[in-house]
Amino acid sequence: MMGSCVVPVLIGLVLLQMHKISECHKIEVTPDSGTIVVFTKKPDQDLDCDVCKDEGPSQSCNSKLDLAEARPTIVTFNCSQPGDVFTVEINQKIDCSATACSIIAVHPDSTRFLEFNRTFNWDLKVQSSHMFQLDFPAPGMRQIKPSESCPDKHTYTIITYQRSGPNSIGTFCRNGTISRIQALFKGRVSLEVPKDTALNPSDFKVSIGPDTEALVVVDVKLPRGLPSVEFFTPNYGTGHYSEDKMKWNFAVEPMQNFTVLFQHYTPPACQKEKVLVGYALGDKTSFTTDPKDIQPFNKQGDFSLTLTNCEAKKGSNGLSLNINVTVFRGGTPYFCTVDLRNEEGLSLQIENKNPESSCEMSLNSVAQEKIVVPAGTKADLSFLDCPVQDLQLTATKTIDCPSASSRDTSGTSLTIPTLDPSLHVPLHQFTWLLRVLDPGTVDLTSPIKVLHQSVPDKECNDRVSLLISETDGSNIGQFCSLAEGTIQKIQIKGNVSITVTPKTIKDLSQEKGSFLKVAMSPEINENVIYTVSPSVSGPMYLATPNWPDGLNPSSSVTWIVSVPQEHKVELQFTNVSKPVCDSGHTEVAISPLDPQGQTQSWREDQIFVNTVIQQQSFFLNVSNCEPKSGSFAVLSKVTLYKEAKNFLSIILAVVGVLLLLVIIALIVVCVILKRKKKPMTNRSSIFLPRGKPFLPGNATFPKSRADNESHVYASIDDSTMYGNFADKNQPAEVDNRPWSNGHQVDAYHPFTGPSDSTPSAKDSSAEYSMDGRGGDRDAYQPFLSPPNTFNLARPRSPLVSQGSIRFEDRRMIDNELHTFKSFGDINPIRLSADESRLQPQMGSDTDSNTEPEYEEAI
Repeated sequence: MMGSCVVPVLIGLVLLQMHKISECHKIEVTPDSGTIVVFTKKPDQDLDCDVCKDEGPSQSCNSKLDLAEARPTIVTFNCSQPGDVFTVEINQKIDCSATACSIIAVHPDSTRFLEFNRTFNWDLKVQSSHMFQLDFPAPGMRQIKPSESCPDKHTYTIITYQRSGPNSIGTFCRNGTISRIQALFKGRVSLEVPKDTALNPSDFKVSIGPDTEALVVVDVKLPRGLPSVEFFTPNYGTGHYSEDKMKWNFAVEPMQNFTVLFQHYTPPACQKEKVLVGYALGDKTSFTTDPKDIQPFNKQGDFSLTLTNCEAKKGSNGLSLNINVTVFRGGTPYFCTVDLRNEEGLSLQIENKNPESSCEMSLNSVAQEKIVVPAGTKADLSFLDCPVQDLQLTATKTIDCPSASSRDTSGTSLTIPTLDPSLHVPLHQFTWLLRVLDPGTVDLTSPIKVLHQSVPDKECNDRVSLLISETDGSNIGQFCSLAEGTIQKIQIKGNVSITVTPKTIKDLSQEKGSFLKVAMSPEINENVIYTVSPSVSGPMYLATPNWPDGLNPSSSVTWIVSVPQEHKVELQFTNVSKPVCDSGHTEVAISPLDPQGQTQSWREDQIFVNTVIQQQSFFLNVSNCEPKSGSFAVLSKVTLYKEAKNFLSIILAVVGVLLLLVIIALIVVCVILKRKKKPMTNRSSIFLPRGKPFLPGNATFPKSRADNESHVYASIDDSTMYGNFADKNQPAEVDNRPWSNGHQVDAYHPFTGPSDSTPSAKDSSAEYSMDGRGGDRDAYQPFLSPPNTFNLARPRSPLVSQGSIRFEDRRMIDNELHTFKSFGDINPIRLSADESRLQPQMGSDTDSNTEPEYEEAI
């Protein structure tokens, strides 16, 4: 019976020992150079668990293990959960007493000893008269009470070692206002992290500080918008007994006011001296006060606070003080009210774009970094020390577009609504969100001019610029309304975003006109369709949406290009980027609007034709594939020309007219030259009493002087002919060159023809005509005196032929040159019809023509 009970007990003991061996935990530890790893058993743990170093016969086990050698070491725990029993300390020494140093304290691997409570210690040492300096990365450290813990479970503690003993500078967390801490001589920085918490430390910098008599110096940066900050004296809660100085330097932002308040002050039992508080405001003002007095209130600028302790009695209260610094804004804010309840779908957003500015904005009395006024609400805004140039106001208006089947055909004009005049902030940007409720297409047109797309070669220079985007946020392009634009309409499938920004103006609220007109049409297959009309004034550019970035995958765009009659278009692909397609192909297709026309198309794996000529309106379609790599973007240039044949016909017509004019001119010149080649007689003036003197023109004798005897006279009575001139010393010879002016003078020949009785002419005015019937027709014409006036009466017809020898002219009676034998008055009768035919015929080239008779010029 007894044996049967012992056997199970022995078996149980063996199994228990095997279970204990199986519960052992083994890890490998390799300390960093200059680092000591210490495993320590918690003092309140009674569990039988030891830590062992190495394996085999050399193994040693204890409740504490120190590892200092930088080599791999096997550490074994004879329990399954050593993290509940042991803690780990990682200690590193930084000695800056011999030489100057500047070291960044780098923490170990965050995954090491994750199952233990960890404490990281940095032991610091400098020269006895100096301070060690700790610089913390932004945003700095925050001091807490010793009984508190940090939200991220990373708690720092700073201790300084003095002759009187260790002094705890304080307990700190990350994300605070303390940028630097300086402590005297030597000390320790500790970081405690609980188990199962990943290490996320602040890699602070260690260096040698200045020579000072203070125990600790804390540098603080007080940002805007922080209501209050707390600081605690060393050994807070237990009391500080040494006669030391503690100093805090505060940097305050401009336009900020501060107030200092002492809380939970515990005065020490001073043996000598007393506790004093000294302030230095700026560079000039400094004063000293008692901790129980009122501290500085509503002051501006940087300041420092120095707390000097007395030597307190041991066993009594030590110095303990909680310092509270409150920061707030000074000045008078500007208030305004924004009411958006009457403007459907309109919302506002105001931002301060200058991070260095002291601007403070509030929405409904709550300080905000960015003010957002939702649509359909009313808000009270305030601005304190906010320059207008630092503020940026943007507005967004949501418009629900009606379906294409509705009866609304007038469309909607996009205009900027009038904002509250009390809001003195320039409008920097305005956005319309066009939401399509039913499947349809948004049609965009310019109400006054036509649209132009801004491309690098031809950017917009208008007052404002319009950014048009699709629903997914991809940009279609930048556009502006210009007179020289070519885009008549843009059609976009789905929701559209249109954002207007100023280019040459500062405030969009000054623009009161309509920017675009929006209408709805049935849904299209392409993502975007442009309707364009190129101009002969210059080239236009067609850029795919989101240029210079690529088209969206599996999207397409079409341009409808109108070509006027008697014109042609040169389409040139100036910039094309091709992707590597994962599925499908990219395609560029050119199709005439005439369905009978021929379509040209290219894929990404084909060579593009650089230039295409189109003589009629056409479609240009660009579609993308599902790219594997790269992007698909196309930039083309469209140039409109007049047809060359029209210019050729005009040129030929002009040349023909000019040729005809040249031929006519040549004919005229030839005729004139031929007439000038004929022998020309010298012109002689004929005196007509009470008539006008004139030249006989081109009237010539029908025969040359060598062929006729018209210049031969039988006899000349010199006394009768030249008697009147002899008294005046005139030349007596007819052939005298100066007198005749070089003209040939005919000689007189007596008339031998029949004579008839002719009454004497009563009027002295007569014309001399030639008998055109046989014989020599040349007759002597006497030289007459010039008339006294140019307004002469019309000459009258003589009663008898002036060619008769019996003709007598009274005007020649007193003239010794007259040679007529009888006298008579000229009957004032005009020339008859028969006599008029005796006038000279111009243009005759035959010698048989009579010598012309000259009439008075009227």
